[in-house]
Amino acid sequence: MPGTALPSTRTLALDLGLHRKTIVAAYETLVSGNWVDNLPRKGFIVSPNLPVLRPQSYHNGRIGAYDADPGFEYEQSDSFPYPLSLPAKDGIIIDDGFPDITLLPSQVMLKEYRHALDHSVLKKISAGWDIEGSSDCRHALCDFLNQTRGIDIKTDNLLITRGAQMAIYIAAALIIKPGDKVIVCEPSYIFANMVFEQLGAELIRVPVDGEGMNTESVEEILKTQRVRLIYIIPHHHHPTTVTMSVARRHHLLRLIRHYQLAVIEDDYDYDFQFQYEPYLPLASGDHEGNIIYIGSLTKVLGAPFRLGYMVAPEKFIHAAATRRMLINLRGDIFTEQVVSNLIRGGELTRLIQKANKVYRQRCHFLADLLDTELGDVLKLTRPNGGMALWLRFNPDLQLTKILEKAAGRGLRIMGSIYAKGNNATYNALRFGFASLNEAGLSKAVNILKTSIHKPK
Repeated sequence: MPGTALPSTRTLALDLGLHRKTIVAAYETLVSGNWVDNLPRKGFIVSPNLPVLRPQSYHNGRIGAYDADPGFEYEQSDSFPYPLSLPAKDGIIIDDGFPDITLLPSQVMLKEYRHALDHSVLKKISAGWDIEGSSDCRHALCDFLNQTRGIDIKTDNLLITRGAQMAIYIAAALIIKPGDKVIVCEPSYIFANMVFEQLGAELIRVPVDGEGMNTESVEEILKTQRVRLIYIIPHHHHPTTVTMSVARRHHLLRLIRHYQLAVIEDDYDYDFQFQYEPYLPLASGDHEGNIIYIGSLTKVLGAPFRLGYMVAPEKFIHAAATRRMLINLRGDIFTEQVVSNLIRGGELTRLIQKANKVYRQRCHFLADLLDTELGDVLKLTRPNGGMALWLRFNPDLQLTKILEKAAGRGLRIMGSIYAKGNNATYNALRFGFASLNEAGLSKAVNILKTSIHKPK
């Protein structure tokens, strides 16, 4: 402490077993650095005004260590291909299809967060360690999925993840070995494709039409090639928003059973369906345990809430949970606790019902508006659910330049973009409608129309 008296040089020399001259030299160094004061007739004390200690740099004028490239070998990533990011002034953002967070029951959620912060609750959720995710959350989510998806599962069949993307990666990592062949749609969800390719898979691309993935083509491939995995999005396919027909669903299920195929069914926004009797997931059918069903509550609650799940046979879930521990030891148990209470209290179901009405209205409003204002330059098919439209522009339009002009006028497109030059087959983009009200959608369409028809 500042002002503390220090031993005399003679006493300290005896205590430390050192020569007194060594102690004198040490004290003189401390005095010269203003760490110790030598007071007449009182001896040495810790300086009342200690100097401020500043860290010393190792490089002594040279470049910083992290300004240099690594000196070791590593796998470099290619340039990020998705989505096309355009600079824009403050204005309207068209996303890939995300929920409207203004619909969230904020007060109810605030109450649940406060409840979760209670010391007794925090102690409870901190004490256990379920590698598959919070027990409360898995029980609540299990009941919810059984009621809404028609699947018959137990909590042992359920793994909680940080979003659906993590679930896709973990499932694929357990299945794919370098050189394996994976069937995907064309076009397909690019982040899933990137996962499969990163794991060393060879992608076999099967076209998508108005009935979804062409399962006849899948069957022809299976007759001649050994396929390790099929990745499928039957509801509101990404990016085209098409829903797979009943006939193709039955056909694919027969193929899955016959060839004993591993299948990842990505059902990222199943909850938002605009028809009264929606199709159930493939996972609810007879697939003999070969479908890994993946979904996300992020599409219900919003992008800040990263909560996904995986449904599979118990042994696979245990293997997936063990793999998840390597990148995320415990998951977001706090959010899991809050969400489990939202499910049990019925708030999640009420939110989905409310949002479905709003999104259905916005979908039809936007589709009508685009048909009226831009029907001469683009085509669209109204989806029976989801949160985005797939807009296919005339081949002669330079979509990249149009979006650059739109960005300059305050419209930023952040959805999946398949512009010529990036993808030679398509001239299309996903237009997320769920997060914007009708005024915002109208303004966005007006900017897009102006950017197409006005040269500057």
